[in-house]
Amino acid sequence: MKGIDSEGINNEGIVSEGIDSEGISSEGIHSEGISGEELPCNSLTPTNLFLLTMATRLQFENSCEVGVFSKLTNAYCLVAIGGSENFYSVFETELADAIPVVKTSIGGTRIIGRLCAGNKNGLLLPHTTTDQELQHLRNSLPDQVVVQRIEERLSALGNCIACNDYVALTHTDLDKETEEMIADVLGVEVFRQTIAGNILVGSYCAFSNKGGLIHPHTSIEDLDELSTLLQVPLVAGTVNRGSEVIAAGLTVNDWTAFCGSDTTATELSVIESVFKLREAQPSAIVDEMRKSLIDSYV
Repeated sequence: MKGIDSEGINNEGIVSEGIDSEGISSEGIHSEGISGEELPCNSLTPTNLFLLTMATRLQFENSCEVGVFSKLTNAYCLVAIGGSENFYSVFETELADAIPVVKTSIGGTRIIGRLCAGNKNGLLLPHTTTDQELQHLRNSLPDQVVVQRIEERLSALGNCIACNDYVALTHTDLDKETEEMIADVLGVEVFRQTIAGNILVGSYCAFSNKGGLIHPHTSIEDLDELSTLLQVPLVAGTVNRGSEVIAAGLTVNDWTAFCGSDTTATELSVIESVFKLREAQPSAIVDEMRKSLIDSYV
């Protein structure tokens, strides 16, 4: 039986060129993730997110520590000012139709990913944040996001707090008032924890509502305990060709991830798997189309 060429299937019935009308590249998969230009996305519906789920590799001014210079959640994305247009365009191409991408500094610095902590409900900023920066963020973020500046001695909040939309892990020495503020502003349960003996929990793990990547030396017992606390699957791993500082090299939400350009194919595969970014890859769509075609002609 011959395949149907007009449907993009060759004589063996296998898709060889991808289906351009559906926004799939000539090889079927975009080399650096699926760009927003190929998929107009006006709202966070499963249909519109169908092709957005991929991890993307990039750099910030020759630095692979993209998690230092950006903060990604399900409701907004913050990126440091002063970067190249190429850096911004990667975020805007992937996200701009779904969530706002906001350029900002915090305390006059560009290491915004390490200084703030946030999720879809809120954003916590250190006491070093200027009034101008605070007002800029309140004006730029969605109305439902609570932006709060807090007085905490450990001002690198991104290093001290790791959170998704439901649970937060925190540095063991944070003030009680800060812990209450985290619970109130971010709307999460708060647990004081260490990760593989490290108190900087925000630096050594990254997790979304779907899964998490954690310091490679974390024991099986700790992985099980943390996975039970967070209620998401966790995997011990690395980014940027062996870096243990997960959150510095990776920023992630429920449907996409950005990691440093040194991240290997194996590391990328682990990231896409544990954060469930592969579930709607183009190959899965093509497989479904092929099945339906074969069913209709058998």
